[in-house]
Amino acid sequence: MSRSDAPSPPSEPLDVGDPAPEFTSTLVTPEGDTREEPFAELLDKPVLLSFYTVDFSPDCIEEWCAFRDFDWFASGEDVNVVGVSKSGPRLHRQFIDRLNLGFPLYADTDLAVSEAFGVAYRTFGVFRRSRRSCFLVDEDGTIRYRWLGEHWLDPTRDTPPVGELHEAVRAEIAEEPETFGF
Repeated sequence: MSRSDAPSPPSEPLDVGDPAPEFTSTLVTPEGDTREEPFAELLDKPVLLSFYTVDFSPDCIEEWCAFRDFDWFASGEDVNVVGVSKSGPRLHRQFIDRLNLGFPLYADTDLAVSEAFGVAYRTFGVFRRSRRSCFLVDEDGTIRYRWLGEHWLDPTRDTPPVGELHEAVRAEIAEEPETFGF
């Protein structure tokens, strides 16, 4: 992440209605590209930004396989699903390949992106990591939905509720319902 682009970290996680921080970080794509990518470049449609601890931890494998297996997210037609973790680009590439993921992953090795969103913490007061969380950001860069892991001991143990995330995305991108002339 380019430190000059990183805002000061908030004391609490960002909330619905807050502007998403602008940042640039290393993005690893399913097609094999690794590049410095401004977050704003992904906002051609809503972005579901999912923070997780590290690649290949059992809970993260479960989370990303759930996103992969939930066909609606996999299509990428209505929303960009993007992961953020402390893992570096090399491990991200292996994670994408091994799990056959169709989603890009940001490498947040120094947790600057996590800090900007207010989700960096110390597990057991020792190890720095990202709190498992999801933010739906609209094309204007405004947070429209937020989910935070709430496990009493280790918030990385919660798994995002894929069905609830789907409903939040549908509500954000929904067009006027068809009334059939009535």
